[in-house]
Amino acid sequence: NNKTMKKSLFVFVYLFFSFTILNAQNYNDAIRLGFPGLGSNARALGMGNAFNALSDDASAAFFNPAGFGLLKRMEFSGGLSFINYNNNTTFFANKTQDNTTNTSLDRVSFAFPFPTYRGSLVFGLSYHNSKDLTSVVKFNGFNSGTNSKIQSLLGTDIPFDLYLTDVNNNTIINGNLNQSGDILSSGGIDNWTLSGAIEVQKNFFIGGNLTIINGSFESANDYYEDDTKNIYQGETAPGEPQTTDFKTFYFNNTLKWSIGGWDAKIGFLYQFEDIARFGATVQFPKTFTVDEDFIVNGSSEFSNNQIYNLDSDYYSDKVAYNIKTPFEITGAIAVNLKGIILSAEATLIDYSQLKFTKPEGLTSSYISEVNKEIKDILTASLNYNFGAEYTVPAIGLRIRGGFLNQSSPFKNDASDFNHKYITGGLGFLANGTLGIDIAYAYGWWKDISDNYSSNVSRIFQDVKVHNVILTTTYRF
Repeated sequence: NNKTMKKSLFVFVYLFFSFTILNAQNYNDAIRLGFPGLGSNARALGMGNAFNALSDDASAAFFNPAGFGLLKRMEFSGGLSFINYNNNTTFFANKTQDNTTNTSLDRVSFAFPFPTYRGSLVFGLSYHNSKDLTSVVKFNGFNSGTNSKIQSLLGTDIPFDLYLTDVNNNTIINGNLNQSGDILSSGGIDNWTLSGAIEVQKNFFIGGNLTIINGSFESANDYYEDDTKNIYQGETAPGEPQTTDFKTFYFNNTLKWSIGGWDAKIGFLYQFEDIARFGATVQFPKTFTVDEDFIVNGSSEFSNNQIYNLDSDYYSDKVAYNIKTPFEITGAIAVNLKGIILSAEATLIDYSQLKFTKPEGLTSSYISEVNKEIKDILTASLNYNFGAEYTVPAIGLRIRGGFLNQSSPFKNDASDFNHKYITGGLGFLANGTLGIDIAYAYGWWKDISDNYSSNVSRIFQDVKVHNVILTTTYRF
């Protein structure tokens, strides 16, 4: 029937014309799960996460499982993390600032060395949060162009249901509206990991992980268009006098994910006497299962406080799909120079291999088009990390610093869009048994997003992030 046809058309347009950062089932969703997080170890973060060739504690579950083979004693460790996400936006030359914070349990890990005649055999069990999905975007500015989100939605029932068009979906609105809104996102990706490592020959270790993934993501997007210059004084719906003097259009998308999945990793580590370590890992493609709810609300307001609301049940829906990430290949080195440890690593990720599979509630042809778009606009990127640690003699205080760069997955992006962090930290290990570590990371990058269409209602973002991780370790 006509109602069903209209709703199908709405879903199609919703996917393409919602906020770019919230477009359902597109490359942004794939990047959200495929782009790496900061891990879950204060010592590693203090060294710029250049930890692949070290990995000599239970956080090896995240960095390099071969590092478990270095452990000679049982270990329990855990920690907390804190993030402060600041976003300064520029929208039609008007600047707006907003921030959001989150504190969470970061990691709980156990490592169990087994007695061996030679070499080592160690197993580990770990819960860790691999990525915090906290973010915020807020904007406000006057768009003097002849375009609006109302016009972008004319192929759907939404403007008609809100008395913003005539029966033929024609509208008197032709841009020149104040546009504002905010997007608040929260959630994270949790990992439950079983690890094992063995010393296959003297000073050469091989390890592996098997991880069960679960997590959640929620993003609430509020968007407003206001006739602040009183341009539209007539009836937006001809013959409906209550629709004179248009005031405000409000549109809300709430996106909710329930995330599952699994992944596997293999790692190698070679220790050259007490001078250097060499590490390498292959992260096999991760398979994420996503059960998605998207909920749509909206309203229009006219003179005399006349308000019309959308039927949320009619415009909301549920879908499901899988997202498969690419291989991640890392090589690393760490050198000990008389109490100073210097470490470096690089990771290759080909984001063009991100892929949607097994759609439910979505057509195969649509998913195929999305996968083609991913290959067209995403590219391979090289991430790199550097770190240093100095141990103060006699007192066991460790001082750390580092830098890490997570390159943009988009083709031809300037370096401004790379996620860059400067890090530092302190640690103390008492009698080789009790360790306390704290790390701070300051991150910065730029981003852009579109409210609809391309580059006609664009938000320029300048992101600053403060991360703090506290980790404690006890070795039996």
